[in-house]
Parts: sequence; C-alpha cells; structure tokens
Amino acid sequence: MITTIVDRVTAKLPETFSDRQSLEMDITACHANGCKLRLADLAEADEFNLTHDVGGIRQNIDRATGKLQGHCLPRYSA
Repeated sequence: MITTIVDRVTAKLPETFSDRQSLEMDITACHANGCKLRLADLAEADEFNLTHDVGGIRQNIDRATGKLQGHCLPRYSA
C-alpha cells in the first residue's frame, strides 16, 4: 500500500517528491511509530489531500524516532 502511495505522489510531483526510498521510509516510520495511517484510503485520496498528508509527513517526521513533530496530524490518520 505504501508503494502505491509513493507511486502516485512521485508521478504527480516528481520535482517535489524525488527521493522514493526516503519517502517510503518516512511513511512507514510514521505509520509504525505512533501515527497509524488509513493507508488504503490515503492511496485513493484526491491529489490535494494526498500531497497534503505526504508533504506533512515528510516535513514533520523525526527520523531518529519515527514520530511526527510540530503537531502534525495527517488527514488520513487512523
């Protein structure tokens, strides 16, 4: 499911989301470390909400802990 999300967002905005591996790791870390995501719903989200959530995760993930910082809460959190 995460691969589908990354496929969609990198196809829509390749200049913004160019590092697929980091993006997959960020979404996985977010989901596994305290902010469960509705992955199936996020994979089907409209472009605005998809880029909002993925961009928010990318900007607010603490890569040391895998937790989101800055009061970020994705729209497609569980």
